[in-house]
Amino acid sequence: MMYIKNKVELEEIGYSVLTNLYTESEINKMSTCIKNSEQNGDSFLKTKDVFAIRQLINVIPELKTILFNKNLIDFLPDSSYFSTKAIYFDKPKESNWFVGYHQDLSIAVDQKANLKDYINWTFKKGQFGVQPPIKILQDTITIRIHLDKTDKNNGALKVIPKSHLQGIHRSKSIDWKNETEHICEIEKGGAMLMKPLILHASNRTTNNKQRRVIHLEFCNHELTNPLNWLERQEINLGQ
Repeated sequence: MMYIKNKVELEEIGYSVLTNLYTESEINKMSTCIKNSEQNGDSFLKTKDVFAIRQLINVIPELKTILFNKNLIDFLPDSSYFSTKAIYFDKPKESNWFVGYHQDLSIAVDQKANLKDYINWTFKKGQFGVQPPIKILQDTITIRIHLDKTDKNNGALKVIPKSHLQGIHRSKSIDWKNETEHICEIEKGGAMLMKPLILHASNRTTNNKQRRVIHLEFCNHELTNPLNWLERQEINLGQ
């Protein structure tokens, strides 16, 4: 069962910060698995500002048993949830990469289909993306695992609390007279729970410190036939 305090925060304000979700040993194992991967193919993106791995568990399956530990599983609402997306982000020490305020509206699916309420189709790096019915986004939980200590100087996420309660909307709708951003600083081995619909952003790195994050998404909804989740992974402890 997800801890009550974190569950309330997630639902009411759209995010919650966790500490010590993983041990130093588990973080080191994750880092080693990623470092030793072949790092080629469409799932890998490498520029001077960011290194990313899409379909992370499909590409590096040995990460699964480390990521899906008891602590993580205990934070999910119930056993009906499964993993739907896994991405690794590495913002290097010298990175000038930043991301403006946005919502996470796209899911990865196995094919394209003409279906009601599935809109804004994309096809990138051999992967279909689509904006699904809003109920799927509302019930999705994102867990961002931090392999490094992250603060305002090396790209910690900024969020607009409670913005997930307003449905799908643009960053232009932020009324800065009535809204205040919050910076989510996370310790190494900690994580951030968040709703995909919360408006969030990140700044450039200014302190010459690396920021590595594993971004996981979980949901309990099946998609409309014939669509399937591209990266679906069951999360039974001990798999």
